[in-house]
Amino acid sequence: MTDFTLHDETTAPERAKPLLENSLKGFGMIPGLHAVMAEAPTVLEGYQKLHQLVLDSSFDNDETTVVWQTINVEHACHYCVPAHTGIAKSMKVSDDIINALRDETPLPSEKLEALRTFTLAVTRKRGEVNREDLDAFYQAGYEHRHVLEVILVLSQKVMSNYINHIAETPVDEAFQKFAWQKAK
Repeated sequence: MTDFTLHDETTAPERAKPLLENSLKGFGMIPGLHAVMAEAPTVLEGYQKLHQLVLDSSFDNDETTVVWQTINVEHACHYCVPAHTGIAKSMKVSDDIINALRDETPLPSEKLEALRTFTLAVTRKRGEVNREDLDAFYQAGYEHRHVLEVILVLSQKVMSNYINHIAETPVDEAFQKFAWQKAK
């Protein structure tokens, strides 16, 4: 177990306190990830801004979930997969999509599967995708904008997945029922 502090409104650095208040308002709790990030207020602020920008992207709820969870599963994030399962349910994403992402089985539509495939290519190849990767993505109906938005989501998920790995962030009680382990 690492020794990162899980901050709340009383223990956080001053600059992080209003950010944790935002977390409380938005989630009804302070997610463990936010509690860890509060140690470095600029990290929590950046994460919250990225989160809002992802929600403001052109992706619908299903597509946003596909990109988030594809990256979470690829990075084997013990915290983010359960958290985003709960978030996806609150966003009214179907259980068929949620389970396919968690279990790494085919998604219910070719377009969503193309989004997952492209997201994996960007993640695994560290952005050095090839023409075939791009052409398949475009043929599925996506555009240049979506390429850039996948990278936006990846930026957010690198922050959270890596911090959760290093800090060994405990899964919040609200998301424990969605506990997950990567299939071998």
